[in-house]
Amino acid sequence: MTDRVVLAYSGGLDTSVAIGWIAERTGAEVVAVAVDVGQGGEDLQTIRDRALACGAVEAEVADARDEFADEYCLPALQANALYMDRYPLVSAISRPVIVKHLVAAARQHGASVVAHGCTGKGNDQVRFEVGIQSLAPELACIAPVRDLALTRDKAIEFASSRELPIETTKNNPFSIDQNVWGRAVETGFLEDIWNAPTKDVYSYTSEPGQSPGPDEVVVTFERGVPVALDGRPVTMLQAITELNARAGEQGVGRIDMVEDRLVGIKSREVYEAPGAIALLTAHEELENVTLERDLARFKRTVSQRWSELVYDGLWFSPLKRALDGFVADSQEHVNGEVRLVLHGGRAVVTGRRSDTSLYDFSLATYDSGDTFDQSLAKGFVDIWGLPSKIAAGRDQRARG
Repeated sequence: MTDRVVLAYSGGLDTSVAIGWIAERTGAEVVAVAVDVGQGGEDLQTIRDRALACGAVEAEVADARDEFADEYCLPALQANALYMDRYPLVSAISRPVIVKHLVAAARQHGASVVAHGCTGKGNDQVRFEVGIQSLAPELACIAPVRDLALTRDKAIEFASSRELPIETTKNNPFSIDQNVWGRAVETGFLEDIWNAPTKDVYSYTSEPGQSPGPDEVVVTFERGVPVALDGRPVTMLQAITELNARAGEQGVGRIDMVEDRLVGIKSREVYEAPGAIALLTAHEELENVTLERDLARFKRTVSQRWSELVYDGLWFSPLKRALDGFVADSQEHVNGEVRLVLHGGRAVVTGRRSDTSLYDFSLATYDSGDTFDQSLAKGFVDIWGLPSKIAAGRDQRARG
């Protein structure tokens, strides 16, 4: 029986050429698997037809948009996940859902190998291969670009010589990855970190300085899940999609950063995540109202570690799974509404209310009706500062 390789397929030049490239160099049959996570572009049937035309023995396409939103974007939102306090893990959270479908296809079609289109220089090779090993340790992994010397010039020559139905002349200076949670842009002139992004870098967002009048939106949450916008019920996917449009029109969610890649190098990345940034801003503010102080403080530590694990390709790791349990438990009382004003590249909170709020007006007010017993404060301050006072006395004595 001929070996089979399941290939993560995008429909573009590199993965289309990889079908025949893998077959010629390994003697295996190739099964192409395309997963829609909201990246837009061509419809799934067109992508499937192209894979078959390029030599795949089977081609599967999966509409995973709702799955991606509910099972991957939502946990990232509830964790307030921002790698290096800025990047909302646009690409990182899409890889595990793709891995899940690749592994399922490998088992269905009797494949022993899974292939992906990543280079040996980036994070995604780790995310794909560690994810596959975590779900199916019996599967091997290959990367045609990294392992089988498939360079871009060779890909163009291969496609032309075999008359593959794929565009080979388009010259896009950027490497772009996008899904419903956001868009990542790198390479080209952006590799010089002094160069400012030009207008053609952006697609999900308008120029912040040219945004229309302010757009006010009220986001309703139940147990940390966005369930309505301006009182209209929405699914997670609908919430992201609508806020991508509304916040994107206002220029919200542009991020230009130099980040620390897992492989040890620094890389300049430009991101657009208008819906993600709007939702993260609203969710974090509602947590400020509903989470007890020590829980909120510790959750910030968990959020940072959660983000690092996901960025580093450890979505399926035991620690990530354990932290998921903590995050899920923390959302029990994250209920209520947050009002945002989207304008000029920013999502600004202007109001919040919750039936499970820990904010007590009568304790917080400085006006009449104040129920806070200030007479207790002096003793509290003395006791709270006692360790510091004792240490300061010791230090004074030591100095003589």
